[in-house]
Amino acid sequence: VTLSKTITDQLVASLSQQSDNPNATLNNALRLLSKWRSVLIQNTLVGQEGTKVLQGPLKGLDFIERSAEGCHIAKLLGCYEQPLQPHIQNALLGQYTKIINIGCAEGYYAVGFARAMPLLTSLAFDTDPNAKNACRQLAEKNEVSDRVTIGGLFSPADFAKYENESALVFCDIEGAEEELLDPDLAPALRKLDIIVESHECLRKGITQKLISRFEATHTIEIIEDNGSRQLDNPPAWFKKLSHLDQLLATWEWRSGPTPWLVMSANSKAAC
Repeated sequence: VTLSKTITDQLVASLSQQSDNPNATLNNALRLLSKWRSVLIQNTLVGQEGTKVLQGPLKGLDFIERSAEGCHIAKLLGCYEQPLQPHIQNALLGQYTKIINIGCAEGYYAVGFARAMPLLTSLAFDTDPNAKNACRQLAEKNEVSDRVTIGGLFSPADFAKYENESALVFCDIEGAEEELLDPDLAPALRKLDIIVESHECLRKGITQKLISRFEATHTIEIIEDNGSRQLDNPPAWFKKLSHLDQLLATWEWRSGPTPWLVMSANSKAAC
């Protein structure tokens, strides 16, 4: 069964159902078609350029052909989560010896950091077995398996292991950051730098709740994302795509706001 056939069947099934909210039905249909088109452009990119990230702080990372979850082509183009990239670059230039990547998915950041920082140990955690397997394969592909350790569920108590480390917590766990990032449960967090995606679209008010927890111990910057992207030097064939296709290529499939909090500890761990 082809991708087009699968999408067509899903679209017909959705549109044929009676709905009290036709706007929501059409919105879901639009998202489905947009994802389909994004995947087609992704396949063209992989065919034309291969799987190496084209720009950004992780440029040169030899990625995979398909992400464990969510959008993929924006990662290959190197514009993924672009508003956060200056802070990623700062982290790469920092003195961290470990990154604790909670919600690592296929390892875009976990392996990307390890590749960019030869002295760094990357600790990658995810509860999805497929994601962990993809991360393991990505580490092997980029020859950093010796510095990428992959684990499963990460609990607040686990932060204590790193309270005396020069470590960066990098967290993207679909709203569960509300339970995990609690300095009352994990006092070590008060001295660790944290970059966390706040899933405001899934848990309204979570951003302010996290700020309230850490504003006494950290300097906090909120990184908002308006969805716009800039490609430094896109491939010639990409420039010939329609404007809609170019937009879909950089779209990250988000359903709502997910600001990032970049939180730098005022008092660092003694290393």
